[in-house]
Amino acid sequence: MREQIPASMRRRRLVLAGGAALAAGSLPLTVQAQAEDIVIGGSIPMTGVFAFAGVGINAGIADYVKMVNDAGGIKGRKLRYVPEDTGYKVDVSVAAFKKITSQNKVNLYYGDSTGFSKTINPELDRGGQILMAGASFATELNDPAKYPNQFLVGPDYTEQIGILLRHIAKEKPGAKVAFVYSDSEFGRDPIEASEAAAKKLGLSVPVKLMTPAGSVDVSTEVIKLRRAAPDYTIFHGYILAPIPEFVQQGKQMGMTSKWMGTFWTMDSSTVMKMGEGGDGFMGVMPYRYYYDTSAKAPMLDKIRALRPEYQSTAYTQGFLTAMLFTEAAKRTLDAGKPLDGKNLKAALNTIKDFDTGGIIGTPITIKGNSIPVGRVYKADMKAQKMVPASDWIALN
Repeated sequence: MREQIPASMRRRRLVLAGGAALAAGSLPLTVQAQAEDIVIGGSIPMTGVFAFAGVGINAGIADYVKMVNDAGGIKGRKLRYVPEDTGYKVDVSVAAFKKITSQNKVNLYYGDSTGFSKTINPELDRGGQILMAGASFATELNDPAKYPNQFLVGPDYTEQIGILLRHIAKEKPGAKVAFVYSDSEFGRDPIEASEAAAKKLGLSVPVKLMTPAGSVDVSTEVIKLRRAAPDYTIFHGYILAPIPEFVQQGKQMGMTSKWMGTFWTMDSSTVMKMGEGGDGFMGVMPYRYYYDTSAKAPMLDKIRALRPEYQSTAYTQGFLTAMLFTEAAKRTLDAGKPLDGKNLKAALNTIKDFDTGGIIGTPITIKGNSIPVGRVYKADMKAQKMVPASDWIALN
């Protein structure tokens, strides 16, 4: 029978053993080396309903980390990326965060959803060690007072619609704009503020239509939309369905509206699924598409050399997130400060007229929690590409 050692004595022995190892300098070299790594953790949806984005996000972060490390790291320190699959479930994302942060000294973190970003926020504030970005563009997160350790890698959803409205007001002053959105937190997010923004720009909003989440039978809503006769219809809170149903039925009923979407509808592969009816479909995109060669973009050239096949806008979002994480870490170290949440965020907010290597087609400035810049692109179904329909539009 084994001798029962009291827990307090076991703990003391462990502490003493650890102290002796430290004193003897006998910690494995790998542990010593890892202490110097700048760690990016990630709750990444590699499986589940959001895997179409998660796989791209993961590859984008990993590719940028490799580029930095191949070039010598940041001030002699390597980046280390530690992702965990979440299946796009908030509880799994939280568990992944706890696992990664308990096993690594994490400086930067990528979150997979609005739900996760909101749930983990008190933990980020308590710990104070991590700067986080992620897949969400929720307007609520664009509040430095409430979310001091987070930022959005692009415009929030209200700003995305603001960019579309700015384009509409220039293209057709006094136009009628309809909003069609899903009955979800994601869908409702920008609608009220966007209606006010439209009116400020001299546009009218004759109808707002909310559809049940997941519904594709939209015949009743299409009749209401036709009656309002908008010049532009902006969809938000969807990936794809029921947008093609609206567009197809609207056109069959003789509607002449231009149709528009926001970020998560606008990946090239998603829009192309609309088929012929989607020709001319427009939307806002904060980044250049993989195949957009309308101007010099040295960073996109590097991506195209690394990955000759089309990479999604989710890939670009992951890649740019890692770039901005790296820039914040570099500026913090240059200032001789520790890599904690507050210092990393302060460093991020010193980014002014920053060149992303053409990923965003205009220099960016990060004043608060978002990057309110984007461009309107239009679907060319014959070319199977999204083509620029506006110049770059900055809201600040």
